[in-house]
Amino acid sequence: MGDSFVSQPEFFEVDVGESLVSRTETLASFRELGPPDLCHVIKTTGRTGAKDIGSYHYVSGVDASSSAALAAYINSLTYELDQNPAWFSSKTAYKLKSGAYCCFNAFSRVDVRVEVRIPGSVDAYVLDLRGERHEPTPEIWQEVYLSALLRSILYSDDVNYRLAGYRKLDPISSPDAEHRFLQAAENLFFKGWQLGSDPEIQVATVVSNHLTKGILKYFGEASRYEQAVNLFEKLYAREPEVAALVAQAYIGMHEEIKAVQIMHSAIKTTPHSYALLHVQADFLRAKGKSDWALQLAKQAVNCAPSEFATWAKLTECYIEVGDWESALFTLNSCPMFTYNERDLHRMPTPAKSHLPVKSFIAESGLLDEESAKDNEADVALLRLPAPALRGTFAKAYALLSTLVSKIGWDELLRCRSAVFVMEEEYRAQRTPATETPPNLGATEENDDAASTKAIPPRDEEDEATAKAASAAATGDSSTDSAAKDMAKLGLESTNNNSTQDIPTIKISTDSDHERERAELSQYAAEGGETNGVKSAQHDEAAESAATNGEAAAPLVEVTPPPLEKPSAVSHSRTDSLTAANAIAADAADAGAIAASQHQTDSQGPTSNEDGDSSAFSFTNKRLCERWLDNLFMVLYEDLRVYTIWRAELAHYRTQNLPYRKTGTEWEILGELALRLHHKEEAKDAFQRCIEAKFSAKAYLRLLEFYAEARDVQRSLWMSLRLTAYHHRWYMEGSFPGAVAANLLKLIASEGLQKVSYTLVSMNPPQPILKLMQNYFAYAQTFKVEGASW
Repeated sequence: MGDSFVSQPEFFEVDVGESLVSRTETLASFRELGPPDLCHVIKTTGRTGAKDIGSYHYVSGVDASSSAALAAYINSLTYELDQNPAWFSSKTAYKLKSGAYCCFNAFSRVDVRVEVRIPGSVDAYVLDLRGERHEPTPEIWQEVYLSALLRSILYSDDVNYRLAGYRKLDPISSPDAEHRFLQAAENLFFKGWQLGSDPEIQVATVVSNHLTKGILKYFGEASRYEQAVNLFEKLYAREPEVAALVAQAYIGMHEEIKAVQIMHSAIKTTPHSYALLHVQADFLRAKGKSDWALQLAKQAVNCAPSEFATWAKLTECYIEVGDWESALFTLNSCPMFTYNERDLHRMPTPAKSHLPVKSFIAESGLLDEESAKDNEADVALLRLPAPALRGTFAKAYALLSTLVSKIGWDELLRCRSAVFVMEEEYRAQRTPATETPPNLGATEENDDAASTKAIPPRDEEDEATAKAASAAATGDSSTDSAAKDMAKLGLESTNNNSTQDIPTIKISTDSDHERERAELSQYAAEGGETNGVKSAQHDEAAESAATNGEAAAPLVEVTPPPLEKPSAVSHSRTDSLTAANAIAADAADAGAIAASQHQTDSQGPTSNEDGDSSAFSFTNKRLCERWLDNLFMVLYEDLRVYTIWRAELAHYRTQNLPYRKTGTEWEILGELALRLHHKEEAKDAFQRCIEAKFSAKAYLRLLEFYAEARDVQRSLWMSLRLTAYHHRWYMEGSFPGAVAANLLKLIASEGLQKVSYTLVSMNPPQPILKLMQNYFAYAQTFKVEGASW
């Protein structure tokens, strides 16, 4: 059509200029780096009475150092219009009448706008949060230039920053542009804390903010730390805390002796810099001195006890030294922060969208058409809660999954019961010893913690899953047994209890009716008690159950009840949270609990019906935080689905039957295995996924695996498809990005010539080959390691 760009995305407005009005109204809501740049254009036919058309698109990577540079970008869009419509077409050719480029200044919290009239003048102004206009100054232009560069670098491959119609260009295309970037970063370095920081950092500092992260990402992904060291050395002379960045850059250059010297001298002047302590701890961990690193991590927590990063680092050190209970206790102590979404536009619904596909991309055949069937997936997989975690909660879950990969699920539950107060323990503590019903005894030997009762051990899961999968596949007569095994795993045939948010997961217990029957029979046959005493105990048990909102059950009942949760663990999701909630709700009873405990201790050891001679005390345990208890449930759900998948796959292989799933299901299972640190299983799932459909996520994961294994040919195949996919969605930049980072890693280990010749021998489509050569051109231009051989 004559009113659309040939190869660029755009959204057409209902009312001309509504996108600019919407951006102005939302300026006050931008908290950190701000949204991507907005380019708005007005098109006209030039005829009298013809209605103008307004459209816009998002863009990053444009040089925002002056009004002339932004005006040049708007002027370049005139060549994107189809100026030669067919002679028989009824459509009239459009031309650009005017344009506006909006770029957010994250330092001063203002919007810099350049309005261009074609042909005509260029007008640049600054719009503050109140909507008032001001004249731009050289300081403003430098700030907006650096803000635009940081957005382009940090959001180049951010999965949380994916937008339709978002055009990404190379932010730094020459050594001169890189020099200007370093000069701007040096001038504004000590204002970097105003930009904010990662979600894991509560308070942005001079060394922990988006500016330092952008510098380290840009030079780190290309292993070109020399320029970063030169910058940080200049700043280190003015601010001693920058020593952490200097040491980190030297370690990236493999100049470890210089890094140690810097850390040694800096720790004397800034002993309370947790960033410097973390660099030292990471260095020691890399050298196998985890016990030394542990001491530094403890000191970092003392220096910044309100930061999540310090507690997370201490948890990692505890995991490495094998102190599982301390790791779990430290994880429970982490301060958690609410995750704030990225700064994005809130635009009105466009009249229509134009997202064209470039002809050479469509002709390459590298992008397969997705069918609706390929995107179907089991509801149980789609509703897994772990992928929805963000910020500190995602990091805490990663630590918890690392812990379970080290010690296993059963040992994790044992550590959990040893560290945290369980629900049954809290109930027993609150109930006086003389009024404790027999079925709520709180001995640690016979009555395991609620968490270990609520969730079956991993070995039983495997066995039950294998039986259930076998019965379902062979269709034999043991359907009831399979159903019981599936019920034991917490599975239901009709629905799935997990939700996208952190869910309330109903978990079946592994209580054994035979054991319950034996205990009831033993209790009925106990001697030394009169019927009156038994009756009194029965009344007390009924009264206690009524107080807790539970139905009183007969004490002597041989016939087992229907399959349901026992009353002691009926609230299995909050097995340890119930203690915290009850203490918060009944804070007034704390003195009574302490008095009861003191009375119990003064009376000496008491003997219960199992012969335990020690009474439980809260002094050696802690209350589990609600968020951590939820993460245990999220982890259990992941482990349950993973165990079922592996058991089914093993059964089908044993029977020589094909194991079929849709491409989306394989993609979800690959991410699941990766979260649980099963890399080979994840790799297999992603390979099956790309056989079923085109998945950019699966291709990127496989590229990471192959680049790490130094498999040149397979890495290049993954890169070819990803490059075609990126250019299909207007991501035209070469570096930085995930594809470029992995290819540069491959070039550093194998050499540019080998990688380049291997690509040519694969005979890819010529236009895609030219796009791939942009990565090699960057390596040569900026002299990346391995580019000379």
